[in-house]
Amino acid sequence: MRTLLSLILNIIWFLTAGWSLFLGYIVAGVLACIFIVTIPFGLASFRIAGFVAWPFGREVRVVPGRAGAMSAIGNVIWFVIAGWWLALGHMITAFAQAATIIGLPLAWANIKLIPVTCFPFAREVVPSSDARAQMLPTAG
Repeated sequence: MRTLLSLILNIIWFLTAGWSLFLGYIVAGVLACIFIVTIPFGLASFRIAGFVAWPFGREVRVVPGRAGAMSAIGNVIWFVIAGWWLALGHMITAFAQAATIIGLPLAWANIKLIPVTCFPFAREVVPSSDARAQMLPTAG
């Protein structure tokens, strides 16, 4: 039942906001890949683009081993160059989606995407079941 609901929400999401946000991330990724030094920014943008196109049933988690000084510097540069305007796109679509009751879960999903939009480094996209499984306490 959960996967059917995720599928329905993903289809509605893609038709109402996902395709335009996806294109924004693709444009940012292509522009970042023009210069060799900024290829990691382009790869991060492409990774987020896939998540933004189809977000339900997946989550973003922080990868502790990769959250170092270079990730922090990369996040600051990303925010200044592309993160703020991509986050603005999420805010605009969230307000439009929140105008209807059916759109409220989609608007909430847009708001939840803003942190990864602003700070994509040292994060990875995982299926929701994997993210929840890691949060469960282990016996022993």
